[in-house]
Amino acid sequence: MILSATGGAAAVAAVVPPVAPAVLQNKAVPSKKAPQSAMLAVTRAGPRLVASGERGIILLSDDAGVNWRQANVPVQTSLTALRFTDQQRGWAVGHLGTIVHTADGGVSWSLQLDGMRAARLAADGLSASGHPPDQKLAEQFIAEGPDKPFFDVDFSDGLHGYVVGAYNLAFSTGDGGKTWQTLTPRLPNANSLHLYAVRARGDKVFIVGEQGLVLRSRDGGASFEALPSPYKGSFFGLLLTRSGTLLAYGLRGSLYRSSNDGADWQAIATNVGNAIGAAVERDDGSLMLLTHNGGILVSADDGRSFAPHKTGAAAPVAGVAAAPDGALVLATLRGLRRQPTP
Repeated sequence: MILSATGGAAAVAAVVPPVAPAVLQNKAVPSKKAPQSAMLAVTRAGPRLVASGERGIILLSDDAGVNWRQANVPVQTSLTALRFTDQQRGWAVGHLGTIVHTADGGVSWSLQLDGMRAARLAADGLSASGHPPDQKLAEQFIAEGPDKPFFDVDFSDGLHGYVVGAYNLAFSTGDGGKTWQTLTPRLPNANSLHLYAVRARGDKVFIVGEQGLVLRSRDGGASFEALPSPYKGSFFGLLLTRSGTLLAYGLRGSLYRSSNDGADWQAIATNVGNAIGAAVERDDGSLMLLTHNGGILVSADDGRSFAPHKTGAAAPVAGVAAAPDGALVLATLRGLRRQPTP
């Protein structure tokens, strides 16, 4: 609802945001069936495995994914992505603009940002540009409130991190998430395409999204450039290997590799027709890609070629992590499962 027709920041300030939904105000409910819930992400925090999913569920395992226990989480929003910078410090992001943080290895979590504040931060950043289309988008962000999800998060160290989401929503932090700044006005994404994945290392930040969107920053997020894309479909994920290789993946088994920070890409044959939804680099340097129908693609040559295997997963795979004992742990829409290494 718009209460004023005045322009610029005054118009944005006059927009009345919706009331925060209950799921942003209530803690995740403990459940013995949590490991069988729809799980959307899993990662390592040292030897510990941490997984996240629907209704604010975060689970911990200290025995390579055999047994799980539920963490204390302050929200009930679905949590779509996880990232740890060491054994203690981690972040999870998800629906309704949620960012939660842990400093104790995932045992307890605190809310750093929600969609109400995210919408205001994004609107303030757009309003400051003075550009009429940005002013309109700023008012839209406030009016719609916390309806936009975050899809991914990454940190280059314990302080510098990035989150991306729907409709060009993106934020960065330089203090471990104590404060967040909008990146939206800096992104060359005029059509507000969804941003599905972000990877950061040092001052380099890479973002991929809808319609083959590929963005790169070489100054820690201060500025971004759009790179020529090898693909017109959506990129759902991005793997940045220890060697610096980039693998962008998406619909119908589409996979592209870059060894020069995204300047050039090579199509990699996968011979699968399903979307690729998750990827991981194991301790031995081998790469694993997971398809939505439960297939595994394995590379032993830094992503130059892949061989197919089958997981036997009974539900689409949304996330994957390599357990300390070498097994793969899959986050699926029917819960968590261990998978022997191919």
